[in-house]
Amino acid sequence: MPSEIADSNSDSEHFVEVDPTGRYGRYAELLGSGAVKKVYRGFDQEEGIEVAWNQVKLRNFSDDPAMIDRLFSEVRLLKSLKNNNIISLYNVWRDKEKNTLNFITEVCNSGNLREYRKKHKQVSMKALKKWSRQILKGLEYLHNHEPCVIHRDLNGSNVFVNGNVGQVKIGDFGFAAIVGKSHSAHSVIGTPEYMAPELYEEDYTEQVDIYSFGMCLLEMTTLEIPYSECNTIAQIYKKVSSGVRPQALTKMKDCEVKRFIEKCLAQPRARPSASELLNDPFFDEIVEEENECSCS
Repeated sequence: MPSEIADSNSDSEHFVEVDPTGRYGRYAELLGSGAVKKVYRGFDQEEGIEVAWNQVKLRNFSDDPAMIDRLFSEVRLLKSLKNNNIISLYNVWRDKEKNTLNFITEVCNSGNLREYRKKHKQVSMKALKKWSRQILKGLEYLHNHEPCVIHRDLNGSNVFVNGNVGQVKIGDFGFAAIVGKSHSAHSVIGTPEYMAPELYEEDYTEQVDIYSFGMCLLEMTTLEIPYSECNTIAQIYKKVSSGVRPQALTKMKDCEVKRFIEKCLAQPRARPSASELLNDPFFDEIVEEENECSCS
C-alpha cells in the first residue's frame, strides 16, 4: 500500500474503488465506453500520474466464453508490448466478487484521433504526416514483434492522442491476432469500413493493417468515414470485395496523399510493409526535420 499524505480538502475527489495493491484508484468520471468495456479516469498514487482504468463486466459475456478468452488475450498481449506508439499496460486483475476484469493503461489526454481531428479541423498536411508516421512506427513494431501481432481493427477510434506533444499511440487490441512464422490468420473480424478485401476471404497477413492504415489516413485527411455513402455492411462488403474505392478517395484533390493512400490499398502482394512506407518519399520532409532535431 503506497504511503499517503492526508488531504483535509473536502473538495478533493474520492476514489470509487481501489485496486488490490492499493496503488491505483478509480474515479467516477467516464472517459469512454464501447461495446465491451468502460474506461474511467484513474490515478497512480505511487507515480502521481493519471491513468485509464479499463473495466469489463464479465457477466455480460457469461454465455460467450470465447469473448472472455479474447479479453484476457488482449490484456496478456498488451503487457508484453513496449513501444512509444503503443498504449502501455501497467496492471491487470480479475475482481471475482464484482465479476469484472480490470486493467490499468496509460491515458492519452486528448482522447481518440477521430474525435481529436473533428475538434481541430484546421490541421496542416505536415501534422497529418507526423501522426501517420507514428502510427506506422507502432505497426512496424507490432509486425516485427516475435511473434508477429496483427491489430486487425485499426481505425480513428483506436488511435489515441496526447495533443500537447503531438503524440499518437495505437490501442484497443481486443481483435488482435498473434501469428507464428506463417504470418497468416483466418478469422473475419474488424470494422467493415477499414477491412481489407482479403480479410473477408479468411486468409491474410499483417498487410491487412496497412490497408486499414490507408483508410485511417483517408479519414484523417477528409474527415469522412470511408464508405459513408453506403447504408449497410453488405453494401460496403460488395464495394470492398469488387475493388471499388470509397467516394472520399475519388474526391481527393491532393494527388500526393491520394497516391500514398492508394499504395496502402493495393493488392496484398503489392502492398508495402510498414517499414517500407516509413521510408517512402511521402515522409521526406518529416524525416529531415527529425534528423535536424536529433543533430541539434
